[in-house]
Amino acid sequence: MTDRPADRPRLRLKPKAERRTLLGHPWIFSNELEMEGEAKTLEPGALVSIETARGQPLGCYIYNRHPLIAARRLSADPAARIDADFFAALLGRAADLRERLIGVPFYRLIHAEADGLPGCIVDRYGDAVVLQINTAGLDRQREALLAALDQVCRPQTVVLRNDSAARELEGLERSVEVLRGSVASPIEIVEHGARFLADLGTGQKTGWFYDQRDNRVWAADLIRRAPRPPRVLDLYAFCGGFAVQAALAGAGEVLAVDRSQAAIDVAAAAAALNGVAERCRFERADVFGALDRLTAGDERFDLVIADPPAFAKSRKDVPQALRAYRKLARLTAGRVAEGGFLVCCSCSHHITPEAFHEQVARGINDAGRAARLLRAAGAATDHPTHPQLPESAYLKALFFALD
Repeated sequence: MTDRPADRPRLRLKPKAERRTLLGHPWIFSNELEMEGEAKTLEPGALVSIETARGQPLGCYIYNRHPLIAARRLSADPAARIDADFFAALLGRAADLRERLIGVPFYRLIHAEADGLPGCIVDRYGDAVVLQINTAGLDRQREALLAALDQVCRPQTVVLRNDSAARELEGLERSVEVLRGSVASPIEIVEHGARFLADLGTGQKTGWFYDQRDNRVWAADLIRRAPRPPRVLDLYAFCGGFAVQAALAGAGEVLAVDRSQAAIDVAAAAAALNGVAERCRFERADVFGALDRLTAGDERFDLVIADPPAFAKSRKDVPQALRAYRKLARLTAGRVAEGGFLVCCSCSHHITPEAFHEQVARGINDAGRAARLLRAAGAATDHPTHPQLPESAYLKALFFALD
C-alpha cells in the first residue's frame, strides 16, 4: 500500500482544540476532532492529515475513531511519506542512541511515542528482535516496519509478541507469531557483563525486562561495598536479573522467589552461566506466602528487593493495588536486617509516583522501621519518555536504608 500524502483524508480539530497539539503533544482525543464525514467511516489505522479548525496543517497521524485516543502523530511534516524508508530513519536514529547509551546490542530499541512509533515496542536481543504493536495504525504498516528492521538490524530471528491487552482497545486480536528464526530455547543476552537467558516466545512481556537494568546495578553496588558478604532476598525474581547481579557483586547467599517455575528455571540456568549457582537458591512460591514463612522464622536479609508485576492493570484496580503495595512494604521491611536496604518497585502505569511513595512509606512505618530514602528512580535510559507524556514513565523504584 503506497502512501501518497496529497491523497490522505484530511480531518479537522474543533475550534480552540489545537493548543495542546501545537505545544507538541502527540495525541489527539476523539472529543477534540470534528467527527463528521470521513472521520466516521475511515477504517481503524488509516493514515490521515490533521488540521486546526482554521486549516493550519498539524502533520500525519494514524487514526482510529473507536478509542479515546483517536489520532497519534507519526510526523509533524504533513508531506512526509510513510514507508519503509520513513521507518528505517526512525529506527536508525533510535539504534544510534542506544549504541551510545548501552554499548551492546541488548536493549529496548523502540519505546513507543518517545521514539516516534506510537504504541510500538521493539526489544533487541543481539541478532533477534521482538516487536509488540499495540495500535491499529502501525499494525497496518507492519510490512513496511519489518522491512525497515531488516535495513537497520538485519535480524536472524523476528518475533511478534502481539499478546498485550492494549491491542483490544484498538480492536486488534492478540497473537504471538515467529516470523523468522526459532525461539525453541531461551536466547543468551549480556547485561553489565553478566550473562542471562530470555525466553522470547513465552516469557513475560518480550522475554526480559531491560527497564530495570540501571536499578539492578545500583542494588548490586550496595552489596559490593558491604563490610561482609550480605544475604539477599529477591522477590518476584523473574529470570534472575537482580539475583544474579547480587551474587556477582559478592552476596554470600541469595534467595530468589517467583511463582513461575519456568522463570525460576531460566534464572537458575543464568546463575550457572555466571558461576554463582552455589550461592543462589531459587524457590517457586507465592511471594506473600513466602514472606509469611520467612516472618515466622524471623529470617533477616541485608538487602530485600520486591519487583512485582503490575498490581493495577486498570484504574479500577488502583485502591486495591495501593493496599497491596503498603502490605508488601510492611512485610519486606520486617525482613530487612538492621542497617540493611529495601528496594520497592512498581511497574503499574496507573499508580502515580507520589501515591506509590506514600504507600511504601506507610508500609515501612507499619513495620516499625525508620528509613531513609536513598534513590527514587525510573526505567533505564533505553526507555525514554516523550516530553509531553510524563505520565508514560511507568516504572518506579525506591531504595531505602533501614535502621
